[in-house]
This record gives sequence, structure tokens and C-alpha cells, in this order.
Amino acid sequence: MPSTSSLDVPIWAWGVLAVVVLVSVTMDLFAHRGDHEDSRKRAVMWTVFWVGTALGFNLFVALYFGRNAAEEFLAAYLLEKSLSVDNLFVFLIVFGALNIPRSEQHRVLTWGIFGAIVFRGILIFAGAAAVARWHALTYVFGAILLIAAIKLLREKPGRGDTNRIVLWLERHLPWTRTLDGHRFITRIDGRRNATPLLIALIAIELTDIVFAIDSVPAAFAVTREPFIIYSSNLLAILGLRALYLVLAGLLANLRYLKLGLSAVLAFAGGKLLLANWGTLPPLISVGIIALCITTSVIASVWANRRDARRPPILPGALQEPQPRPSGG
Repeated sequence: MPSTSSLDVPIWAWGVLAVVVLVSVTMDLFAHRGDHEDSRKRAVMWTVFWVGTALGFNLFVALYFGRNAAEEFLAAYLLEKSLSVDNLFVFLIVFGALNIPRSEQHRVLTWGIFGAIVFRGILIFAGAAAVARWHALTYVFGAILLIAAIKLLREKPGRGDTNRIVLWLERHLPWTRTLDGHRFITRIDGRRNATPLLIALIAIELTDIVFAIDSVPAAFAVTREPFIIYSSNLLAILGLRALYLVLAGLLANLRYLKLGLSAVLAFAGGKLLLANWGTLPPLISVGIIALCITTSVIASVWANRRDARRPPILPGALQEPQPRPSGG
């Protein structure tokens, strides 16, 4: 069973988390002011920065709350970081459907991530209170994760749910297809209209709520401590924008990544359902999650290289040979 011992988290520890997040976000926003686009190299540097920030906070957790709490933080962080990759597919689809230029994508993602932070906090603390009162709720969480794993396996490329959300917003909100600088709302003939930036922001927020219903219960598979769950979720989500810029051109080629994410969800769901019959140390959970994602990525790269080595099929190569006309 995940650790159920509640940490005695003092107010100053929450203050440390707030300072770390505030300083990091301020640095990020200051570095990304203006309209320039991030290069992939710069996005990689910022991804390393956010991962380093999370590992630094993990060290703080280890020093003040002990090794077990630090291992739980690492497992919850890696779990959320893995499942957050699914959000990146949504970013690709939404930005492509609405023709959002790269120069404006970081603005939408910034506000979208801030909204996700607020909602995740509400969901995590409500979930922790509910689990503390009704232990049987963990079985409900486990079932939700298994259903999500099966749904992800059966999901066809194209993210139909996301496209339906975008189409619904387009039908029910007055909006214009023309961007108006950085504005999310513009005036046309005296009436307020949403720009594509606002449509994209709302679509990303709504789909993140759907994903949070999967990823937040998954965190309860490794710990029940709200401080560990929220801080790990927070630091995993904050690096999403940079990670998207790094992986945006690669996601379509990772054909087996969905299998890895599905395996992660199934593992977390099974762990919750079987919690009363056995326990797994947090570091074992870290290893299993890393193995699922790494294996799916390596399999995708290997399959792509195998396909690239295949000789191209020339036009007419598969056609049946035509019989020669009989002489005479």
C-alpha cells in the first residue's frame, strides 16, 4: 500500500515551495518576454532547468522529510511527467486546428499551465480528503485508471475528443478566425469576439481537466500525502511548455508511446486495486514507470529506422504481370 503516514508539513515548507515556483516562473517569463520564438536548443536548456528545479526540490524533501518521502516525490513526479506527454499531443492538435503560429503558442501555454496548476490543486486536496475519509475510494481510482489505460489503447490517431471540444467551442462562442496581436478577445462591429488564442486556451484547459481525472488518481498509487502529490504535479506541469517545444516535431514519430503511457496507467491502477495484498517501494515504481516509457520510445525509434531501410515501392511494382498477346 502507498505510504499512508501523514507528513507533519509545516507552513514554512509550503512557503519554500511557493518561493521556488515564484522565482522559477519569474525567470521563465522574463526570459520569454517579447515575440521571439524559442529554438529547440533553447527549449532543451529550459527543459533541463525545470527538471533540475524539480530534482533540487526533491533534495529538499529528502533532507527535511526523509528518504521515503523523497522517493515518493520522485515516483509521483516521474508518473506525472510521463502522463503529461499525452497533453503534448493535445497541444499539437489544438494549435494545428486553429492555425496558431509558434510565436503565440507559448502565450497560450503559459496561461493554460497556470489554470492547470489551480485546478490540480483543488482536485488533489479534495481527493486526499476523500481518500482519508473513504478508503474504498482508492478502488474507484484504480478502476478509473484501468479504464483510461484501455481507452488509450483503443484510441485512434487524431484525438477525436479534442477535436469535438474545439468544434463545440467554435459553434457556441462568438469568435473570429483572425488573430488580433496577442489579444484573447477582440471587438468586431462593437461586439466582443474570442480570437483563436482564447479558443485554444479554453480547449487546452478543458482537456487538461479530463487528463487530471486520470493523472491525479495515479499519484495516489505512490503516496497519499497532499504536499508530495501537489509539489510533484506542480513542478512536472511547469516544464510542459519547454518540453512541448522540444518534442513537438518528434511526437508523431513515436508510434508506440501510447502503449507506454497505457502501461503506466495500468500499472498505477493495478497498484491501487491490489494495495491491500502487497506493497512496492517507491523506487520500484520509478523503475517500472521509466521502463514503460523508455521501452516504448526505443521501440518507436527502432521501427522508424527499420521502415527507413526498406526499399521504396515503385509505382506498378505490385501490379500483376499482363499476359502477352498470342502471336499469329
